[in-house]
Amino acid sequence: MVENLKGYYVGKFGIVQGVDGVSLTIAEGEAVGLVGESGCGKSTLAQLVTGVTGPVLRYEGGKVLVDGYDVYHIPPEVLRKEVLCKRLSYIPQAAMDSLNPVKRVLDFLRDVVTERTGKKPSKREIWNTAGPHFESLGLSRDVLKHYPHELSGGMKQRVVVAISTLWNPKILVVDEPTSALDVTSQKLLIKTLTLLRQRGMVKSMLFITHDIPVARQICETLAVMYCGQLVEVGPVEEVLDAPRHPYTQGLLAAIASYEPSQKGRARLESIPGRPPDMRNPPPGCRFHPRCGLAREKCVQEEPEQVILEGCRMVRCHRYKGGA
Repeated sequence: MVENLKGYYVGKFGIVQGVDGVSLTIAEGEAVGLVGESGCGKSTLAQLVTGVTGPVLRYEGGKVLVDGYDVYHIPPEVLRKEVLCKRLSYIPQAAMDSLNPVKRVLDFLRDVVTERTGKKPSKREIWNTAGPHFESLGLSRDVLKHYPHELSGGMKQRVVVAISTLWNPKILVVDEPTSALDVTSQKLLIKTLTLLRQRGMVKSMLFITHDIPVARQICETLAVMYCGQLVEVGPVEEVLDAPRHPYTQGLLAAIASYEPSQKGRARLESIPGRPPDMRNPPPGCRFHPRCGLAREKCVQEEPEQVILEGCRMVRCHRYKGGA
């Protein structure tokens, strides 16, 4: 569970409000898709959820609860040994570049196990423990013998997924896993992620993507992010078929339709303007400079999250009181 999470980039460039007050619950057995334009804060949120931030990204407040652990209020040693990999695992963007180019996959895995447990396993132990896990995900055990340059891009991506789920984490955070893959490799990766959930190797998933049709295949819930905030959350079919927030409506109108009935649509629509500079976000609703439905109140007051029927949430003045 993420509660009022805030994380800012701080440097000579100023203060960028990457994630600003995000609350999101991922139930056991649920896959939540996170979509939005580039720069809206999706990857920043994924990194903050792990409790491990970079030199520029700073945790500013809020809670991240993983199986009872508040990742920002526990010792680093507990985070490393009890939470990361064991309960929460993170596959970052460009994950295929995460492998060590001068080490075989098996030797890289030995380093991963050593870092997590403090004990260096033998090659035979890795072969006997990781091998069956790889095979259960459709990968040959012989992949462990290869160097990264001997594997295709899609294969490297699937190897990273296999390594990240070796300890059967309860939550898997996946950031743009299909963006650099061809269609065939995408299909194999989606199959791998689906197998993880079907076989209980991963309980829940936060799936970050630009590819909304892929999110529809994998996820039960869809969260839409804009300028560091969630603007709409709900069951994936409901959000895609009847979007409530003007930004969600614009986002869906700007993508090629995946519905056979919409093949004859004349042209794609674009969202006017550009996302604002998050060093100085606009007052009121952050989407109002680009919204054709904006009114005076939108400029002056920041909208609250409104709970609609069912499990729908929307951050928009038009739904004040749930109307």
